[in-house]
Amino acid sequence: MSNNRNALLLTILILIGLIAGAVVGQILFNKYDGNVPTSIVDSFEFVGQTFFMSLLKMVLVPLVATSVIVGVSSIGDSGQLGWVGTATLIYYFSTMLVAVTLGLFLVTTISPGKGIEESFRDSQVQDFEGGNSTTSERVKNASGTGLIGAFKNIVTQMVPKNPLKSAVNGEILPVISFSLLFGIALTMIGDAGKALQDVINSAFATIMKLIEWILWLAPIGVFALMVWTVARIGLGSLRGPLFYYVVTVLAGLAIHAIVILPIVLVIFGRANPATYAWQMREALMTAYATDSSSATLPVTMECAEKQGGCSRRAARFVLPLGATINMDGTALYEAVAVVFLFQCFGIPLGPSELFIVAITATLAAIGAAGIPSAGLVTMVIVVEAVNNSLGGTPLSLSAVGIILGIDRLLDMFRTVVNVWGDAVGAKIISRIAPD
Repeated sequence: MSNNRNALLLTILILIGLIAGAVVGQILFNKYDGNVPTSIVDSFEFVGQTFFMSLLKMVLVPLVATSVIVGVSSIGDSGQLGWVGTATLIYYFSTMLVAVTLGLFLVTTISPGKGIEESFRDSQVQDFEGGNSTTSERVKNASGTGLIGAFKNIVTQMVPKNPLKSAVNGEILPVISFSLLFGIALTMIGDAGKALQDVINSAFATIMKLIEWILWLAPIGVFALMVWTVARIGLGSLRGPLFYYVVTVLAGLAIHAIVILPIVLVIFGRANPATYAWQMREALMTAYATDSSSATLPVTMECAEKQGGCSRRAARFVLPLGATINMDGTALYEAVAVVFLFQCFGIPLGPSELFIVAITATLAAIGAAGIPSAGLVTMVIVVEAVNNSLGGTPLSLSAVGIILGIDRLLDMFRTVVNVWGDAVGAKIISRIAPD
């Protein structure tokens, strides 16, 4: 009972932090007419990043390593592990393809890019070309990678030369690959690995206790991060020149999160979607505030095991993998955004180009890091893949500047869908791999 009261109290505090942060951010945005002094914005970023995000990231790598090893070793039988892994990957790819297809249907039906003002479009492109923000630099550096580069990126991460170096750099997919193989080997050596399994189990339990402590800082962290986000962008940007684009993206994310994933959960997970979403509420709110599925992973695992009723086997195997490669919201967003940008410049896309968008958006989403605005960077891969199939004038990568200003707010929503998709997967796999 005490745990339930604590969970409810924490939920209320996080919700208050989200709302208060949005209100304070908008007040600052209005007071300074959209030009909030850097000192004020940076102070909120410092609080949110240092006292919350950094603490979550601090436990991320050891959490992933120990949870995957514990999850694999707890499954035990290699045949059962193979079935769990196959079912997990089928779920990931299927839901991402459904999300992409939904996004393409909406963006081609609504056509939000056809009515955009040319003056706004051109000014945003020019600002991007002359800008030097971190995201702009990432987008520019991603050019030239192409679809082959995306494949190489994924494979390289899956086969790390130095897993310790990858861990130090915070690269999660290499850590998962090594931990997966390590867990299989540890299981196969039988009694000789029992002592080490006990040590890793103890380490995992200790990290989960750390996460419980960190979660009580979430209300302060989400408040600061919301103020930082809204003060820089302003909520009014949601109804500006990109209104129909915003509507298309949010409609797609809402349909996928509220309709499609719950149907999948009912059919394959035999669970009540509303109840399960309430049980995962802290993770979903944290995802919205932090804008990072990787940073949210510790909270997602805590909620899934202790409140969501997911098996330890599923949660410790499915969720770390999902936070890295299962990006339903990102895949949908990239499909909508790419077609929207081509529409802005009057470049028609036929069925073959839309098919290319569907495939490359899915692959690019898999290779996207679980960090803010990662989808904006990997979108370059999709644009270049479509450009290569067109015989006419290609779309300039600088067109990304049109949606750069609104990306942060939309990224918060698609991160929630990413985390919700992971949580649904963990619940479904719990039926295959119960404790």
